[in-house]
Amino acid sequence: MLSIEGVCVLQSRFSELRYKEVINVCSGQRLGYVCDLEIDMCDGRVLSLIVPGEARFGGLLGRSDDYVVPWHCIKRIGDDIILAELPSPEPRARCACRG
Repeated sequence: MLSIEGVCVLQSRFSELRYKEVINVCSGQRLGYVCDLEIDMCDGRVLSLIVPGEARFGGLLGRSDDYVVPWHCIKRIGDDIILAELPSPEPRARCACRG
């Protein structure tokens, strides 16, 4: 943990974020585990977390669209969960490279 000008700053690696479950505090819905990030390459800021959609019929029929969780909606990152305040999660079509 770092302290910059009296403000506590936590550091985390993407490999650690992948093992945290995202929960929508508005609905109580468990969205799933982080699988990807969207990053602004010019500013070096994280724009959003990507959570894969639910498996349909045990995964035999593929998955639903991914959830996009904007960074400004994330309220707290704990040891094993990420709490996000999403009035309605934004599904996004799955990336072709991930099937």
